[in-house]
Amino acid sequence: MASSNKTSKAGGGLGDRMKNMTDTNLLLTITIVVFFAMYIGAIVFQGKGFLKPQTFFNILNAQAALIITACGMSLVMITGSIDISVGGVVALVSMCSAVYLDFHNGNIFMAVVISLLIGLAFGAVQGFLVAYLDIQPFIVSLAGMFFARGMTTIVNTNPFNVKNEAFVALKETRVIVPGFGSVNKIGKYVDAYVEIGVIVAILVVILLFCVLRWTKLGRGFYAVGGNSQSALMLGINVKRTKFLAHLICGLLAGIGGFVYFMHVGSGSASHASGMEMNAIASSIIGGTMLTGGVGNIIGTFFGVLSLSTIQNIVSSAGLDKAWWTGITIAAMLCLFLVIQSVVMARKKKA
Repeated sequence: MASSNKTSKAGGGLGDRMKNMTDTNLLLTITIVVFFAMYIGAIVFQGKGFLKPQTFFNILNAQAALIITACGMSLVMITGSIDISVGGVVALVSMCSAVYLDFHNGNIFMAVVISLLIGLAFGAVQGFLVAYLDIQPFIVSLAGMFFARGMTTIVNTNPFNVKNEAFVALKETRVIVPGFGSVNKIGKYVDAYVEIGVIVAILVVILLFCVLRWTKLGRGFYAVGGNSQSALMLGINVKRTKFLAHLICGLLAGIGGFVYFMHVGSGSASHASGMEMNAIASSIIGGTMLTGGVGNIIGTFFGVLSLSTIQNIVSSAGLDKAWWTGITIAAMLCLFLVIQSVVMARKKKA
């Protein structure tokens, strides 16, 4: 029965496919309900500041890079793998872009190209080691994380703000969201806005959602994560699929790195500290199972929003010490891991 459940992820019987889809939708529904419950609770108990649309847009502005990297993390987790180097890659991309623009009089287009190449290089090397040499992904990506952090310090040791005029203009560009503005304390109407990085993040979410839902490659990711042996018997190139998952994750880390750079506008070896853990937490909260085969990009998106919302609630409550945020995130992770365990037990029982 377990074998048939795994095989169905790659295109088994209609009943099995509906069963698996129900599990994914159940986790997604729980994630969305938890997010809205927290946000409504914040409105009720923390004041009307959370009621302003700009508060929500500010969450998106601050977490756009995390949304992108968490989507890449979800992709590799769906295949049963993991990549903890994404935070280091984001920091390296940010530092390289900053140094190139400020110290070498670079242009934005080439800075973007450099960011993408860095992400692709990490994704390709790590994907090859994991998929074709069968080395444990945790060890490979741990080495990648140390390498990226070390290279960030080699590129430049001192933090600095970028003063490149073209980049500063891009960083300060705002996309107005019509109809969601608010009146400030002096009675002036203020437009709601998002940064360019938010647009990029939403496009990434939509694109990956379509890939996972409607393409052969997307079905292959689920099949490999569900049961690689069954996927192999169905004619899926398991090694290539795992390699592509890591390659895309690396590419998204590069994109996320430049989006992060556009938000902070500086280079520093301490940038994106802990982002890989936040990406994993967001994926789990969003319904992606550590065992592979189950996950949803929309769930990851709401997982990031839930993580950020609980951090804002803790900060608004006056508990601004770092350990309180860690405690609340740990509690959320435990809750969603228990929920995932219940779902898995339900599947085995069926």
